[in-house]
Amino acid sequence: MQLFVGLGNPGAQYARNRHNIGFMAVDRIAEDHGFAPWRGKFQGALSEGRLGTDKVLLLKPEAFMNRSGQSVGEAMRFFKLEPGDVTVFHDELDLAPGKVRVKQGGGHAGHNGLRSIHAAIGPDYRRVRLGIGHPGHKDAVSGYVLHDFAKADADWLDDLLRGIADGAPALADGDGGRFMNAIALRMTPPRASRPAEASAAPKTTREPPKEDDKRSPMQRLMDRFR
Repeated sequence: MQLFVGLGNPGAQYARNRHNIGFMAVDRIAEDHGFAPWRGKFQGALSEGRLGTDKVLLLKPEAFMNRSGQSVGEAMRFFKLEPGDVTVFHDELDLAPGKVRVKQGGGHAGHNGLRSIHAAIGPDYRRVRLGIGHPGHKDAVSGYVLHDFAKADADWLDDLLRGIADGAPALADGDGGRFMNAIALRMTPPRASRPAEASAAPKTTREPPKEDDKRSPMQRLMDRFR
């Protein structure tokens, strides 16, 4: 059994915030893979289902970002899971919008949700870092992450979330490469090859060479008026 955790803040006013991309990711996984309806549990919302042959629990902590670890810790203890069974989806300022990285263990880099999870279960869990870009100055970070995605972000964000859902079974199976490939196929789909006849250079037909004309100039002129 595995626990996939999406980070965000509860409430409709935060639903489209950049900080809530982790919630968006597990919502799309639940929707695309037919998970059970969300129910309140472990200070959050829980949904159960399968990704391939793996039983997976999806959790959205609803104690606000800086207390996410309380929810994750409760769920882990109840299901007797280890940190290695946990995958956390979260926003990442240090990656360009739409970029994704999978990382096992490491520091929290100042992310309040990860900081809380570190305190509750330690650092040895897997995280899926979802790029949202950086506003350019540290003083602008709080307002940036707590602001909705721009309308111009809608297309790439939808492709990203669909790719995450496509690759979720591979991630549950421990194949980070296939997970990343599924996202890449959504973000940069291969171009359809052009039909051979359309791409081939137009064929030209060579006219057969004319036989040598042995008539005299006068004879050729007279033949024109016959």
